[in-house]
Amino acid sequence: MMDIDLIWENFVQRLSQTDGISCVRWKKIAGIPFLYIFVDGIDTERLHYAIKKNAGKAMRGKRLHAETVPVRQSENEYVFRHRFYVPQEKMFCCGNLCPDCIRFK
Repeated sequence: MMDIDLIWENFVQRLSQTDGISCVRWKKIAGIPFLYIFVDGIDTERLHYAIKKNAGKAMRGKRLHAETVPVRQSENEYVFRHRFYVPQEKMFCCGNLCPDCIRFK
């Protein structure tokens, strides 16, 4: 069993060590996780790449996916809706000869 909070902590710690990022915070509002990033001289493209790269490193060895959606940005603050989730797919064969059976992958 994995604890998603440990993955979040690992992700935020890795992301905050990226050059050009001064502060990273995350919090849940109405059950939706938001990522607040304060930057120092990093462009938007490099920021998106850093989020994707560090999310991948935090999820390594786990059956998870990450989704990041930009919400808003100001001069040096970016807000993203970011979540880690387990993919919605079957992980075993039920024996009913389903067309999308895990055996065919």
